[in-house]
Amino acid sequence: MSTPQENARLEQIKRSWQQKREINDRLSKIKTKVGVYSGKGGVGKTTVAVNLAVTLAQEGSKVGLLDVDIDCPNVTKVLGIEDKPDYIDGQIHPSEKWGVRVVSMAFFQENEEEAIIWRGPMIHNAINQFLQVTDWGDLDYLVVDLPPGTSDSPLTVMQTLPMDGFVVVSTPQELANMDAKRCINMIRKLNLGVLGVVENYTGEIFGEGAGQELASEVDAPFLGTLALRSSYRDTSKPTALADPSVGEEFSKVARNMRESLREMGREAD
Repeated sequence: MSTPQENARLEQIKRSWQQKREINDRLSKIKTKVGVYSGKGGVGKTTVAVNLAVTLAQEGSKVGLLDVDIDCPNVTKVLGIEDKPDYIDGQIHPSEKWGVRVVSMAFFQENEEEAIIWRGPMIHNAINQFLQVTDWGDLDYLVVDLPPGTSDSPLTVMQTLPMDGFVVVSTPQELANMDAKRCINMIRKLNLGVLGVVENYTGEIFGEGAGQELASEVDAPFLGTLALRSSYRDTSKPTALADPSVGEEFSKVARNMRESLREMGREAD
């Protein structure tokens, strides 16, 4: 005869299995799911996620952008989107701007300056809610802006959302690359794929080349460099649309990412 503890454990396994099945069904019309990830905050992960999504959309792909950085949701600011998603019959229908469908915790804050002070289980539940109830429709790519670090929040996403690979963002500084290496090791420990490394903030101030060295050290593709430019101060639209030089950099990153996906057999096209 089963003990109460064993019965509770069995029920938890059943719930987890049912939840994963619902999420897989919900995401079945999405061809390729790409995480944009960093070992630490402040390296420009959200900027890369938004501009990569916009670039893919400009090139003709159907693109969604999911912001699961629950503590500090910023993709709406970078996109310049204010229209909230529709919530109809228990389903979230994403907002859209610049050809990208968007869901973010920022849409559900009454005050954007208010801190979201949640423990791990609440963040876990919020991420699962987004995955279970969002109707993305048909997409070529879902770009997922992950929380930084290697703790509970990114782990929840990696274990719940069936990702096709991760773009890892770093900068020329030694500490940023050390943390990027840690998150690459985390991805691989979970038997997931690293699509490549992007080096952000390159140029005269911070230097250049550490990201390429990191990619070589961890035997991962190097997707490209993104220079530190004054054009990023223009927040009227994603910088890849406002500055042709930035647009070319992101086109190269997107092209190299697609090549990595092809080599893994995961390309959307």
